Amino acid sequence: MKAVVFHGIGDIRLDDVKEPVLQEDTDAIVKLTASAICGTDLHMVRGTMPGMVPGTILGHEGVGVVEALGKDVRNLRVGDRVVIPSTIACGSCSYCRAGYYAQCDVANPHGKRAGTAFFGGPAASGPFHGLQAEKARIPFAHVGLVKLPDEVADEQAILLSDIFPTGYFGADLAEIKPGDTVAVFGCGPVGQFTILSARLMNAGRIFAIDCHQDRLDAARAQGAEVINFEEEDPVETIVRLTGGIGVDRAIDAVGVDSMHAHHGPAGKKADALKDEFKREQKEAAPKTKSHGDNWVQGDAPMQAVMWAVEALAKAGTLSIIGVYPQQMNTFPIGMAMNKNLSLRMGNCHHRKYIPHLVELVRTGAVEPTELLTRVQPITSAIEAYRAFDVRQPGWLKVELEPQLLT
Repeated sequence: MKAVVFHGIGDIRLDDVKEPVLQEDTDAIVKLTASAICGTDLHMVRGTMPGMVPGTILGHEGVGVVEALGKDVRNLRVGDRVVIPSTIACGSCSYCRAGYYAQCDVANPHGKRAGTAFFGGPAASGPFHGLQAEKARIPFAHVGLVKLPDEVADEQAILLSDIFPTGYFGADLAEIKPGDTVAVFGCGPVGQFTILSARLMNAGRIFAIDCHQDRLDAARAQGAEVINFEEEDPVETIVRLTGGIGVDRAIDAVGVDSMHAHHGPAGKKADALKDEFKREQKEAAPKTKSHGDNWVQGDAPMQAVMWAVEALAKAGTLSIIGVYPQQMNTFPIGMAMNKNLSLRMGNCHHRKYIPHLVELVRTGAVEPTELLTRVQPITSAIEAYRAFDVRQPGWLKVELEPQLLT
């Protein structure tokens, strides 16, 4: 079968690989009908999430049809349409039972303290082959697959595999209450669904911070108040627009590939921090391998977090859902402590949120495909990766369709 395979930093290919087979009684084999490219995939190709094993199939977003089941999967049938949660969980340990699926004690083969297991990730996460393929093996399928109702189409469901749950998780971590003023740093796919989720939680005002006009336009269409950090200082603007107070909740939806401003008043401030940013770049990604404009790491890994902490009101809450590698050790702890901030962060517990979000889509309360901007066959995956990587206008969220293979 065809799959998108990691060969090294800056080197991904569409390869012929062996089809997966059942290995455990709780496994399922799913024939993928939709996959997608995520910003987390780019972290690994850029080298800002190191430890990838060459030969690993990429991708952690998938929708498909059950083709085979282990004998201990009792809640599904062959032929069921399903969405695949991106993080892997057993469903039985104390963490899973408490809803902390991303911290499952069992799924990660490296042990209880190893952290999140997910599809298409580095060695520390398993590794497990990913979902940018024609077929995939799903461990713990009784929990790792959510059956889809007929009313939810593939193009809707693929957004429920990772980015909508992650955005909802970010808003939930931020403890948004009706009337709260919220700032979302980063208007990529996850940022857009964070804005949507903040709206669902009845936030009073939502500020959206980015530098790409098409992404700011999408945020404005959702009712957010947009700030282009290449044109104005985002912190100064937020403080001014909130009467000198700041926001109640701030959400970092960017992560390690954050960029600093290169123009305007924020650009001048960044010039004074260039040595610190370079140090952070080296800390975040000791090895990189760019190809022209592609696979270039963010030039200020902590910029989004710094802005978020500065923009928060006293006693506010910071939610971090942007991905950071374990080797990063920088954080503006002094400012956060002296403002009495609450800090909440981590990997999304996808299985906790997906059933609720499926129901919102089924009833028509939410239409997620408004944020799906490209659908490509998996045969064009490498070209799609390159366009998505450089944030070409119109490439906000990219679905891959394995069933288009001939």
